[in-house]
Amino acid sequence: MAIKAYHRREERYEGLQLVYGEDEAAKAQILEAIEAVKAESEIAPKVMENCDLRERHKCAIYMEFDDDYDREGGAFFERVLERLNIKKCD
Repeated sequence: MAIKAYHRREERYEGLQLVYGEDEAAKAQILEAIEAVKAESEIAPKVMENCDLRERHKCAIYMEFDDDYDREGGAFFERVLERLNIKKCD
């Protein structure tokens, strides 16, 4: 399964969901990309994992900036997406 990305922004809130399904290698790749960008940028979003217990194929890593006054979240998310070679976000 390819990683699917979903982006959301409202005023000072910005979030990115990366759905990896049951692919543990993809999950590890996502977490590695997040850690690398955190080290480069010295900013860090809240990071959560969410799995639908009824439908395991809907597992995802979710990142959010909930008070992104300077809009640094967008650049952070772009770097994560570049590292994962994801060209399109829904």
